[in-house]
Amino acid sequence: MTDKVLYRTVAAISIVVFALVVLLNRKVIPGPAVVPSFAYFLPKLNAILNGTCSVLLVVSLFFIKYKQIQIHKTLNFIAGCLSTVFLLSYVLFHYLAPETLYGDLNGDGVVDAMEKGAAGGIRFVYFAILGTHILLAAVVLPLVLLSFYRGFAMQVQRHKKLVRWTFPIWLYVTVTGVIVYLMISPYYHF
Repeated sequence: MTDKVLYRTVAAISIVVFALVVLLNRKVIPGPAVVPSFAYFLPKLNAILNGTCSVLLVVSLFFIKYKQIQIHKTLNFIAGCLSTVFLLSYVLFHYLAPETLYGDLNGDGVVDAMEKGAAGGIRFVYFAILGTHILLAAVVLPLVLLSFYRGFAMQVQRHKKLVRWTFPIWLYVTVTGVIVYLMISPYYHF
């Protein structure tokens, strides 16, 4: 595959995924009138998938440091598959379920002054983590796709240059995904 075709393919996939996530998050595509019961397990599943990916990424780094290339590839492939399942689950949840607001104690879809006061300054911490998580999640998809291609095609030098950026961003996104879940989960009203 030429670089031109690779970059266009990665760009197309990234744009479609980003657009789908935005459309579903903004409820441009309305969800069902009744939320299926399984949908309420999806945020926990997403946190489990993110946490597992975090561990796999760190273990993968360990193995590549010791030149265990096949184990490294296998662990990254599993992490990529789990991230794909995460993305599908995330999109499905945001299609099916209403938005959860940080601090919305009574589940009415509005965070009033009393609820803001109850949440306190931790709201700003939550939004800082969430904001960087969302921004870097959008950035990491094309980096992961390119890194996978370079790694599996054994373009080692190009892969190494790319994963210097990809690895810490992907790890940050998976770790903060778990943190965001832990912070927002008390406000789920299922």
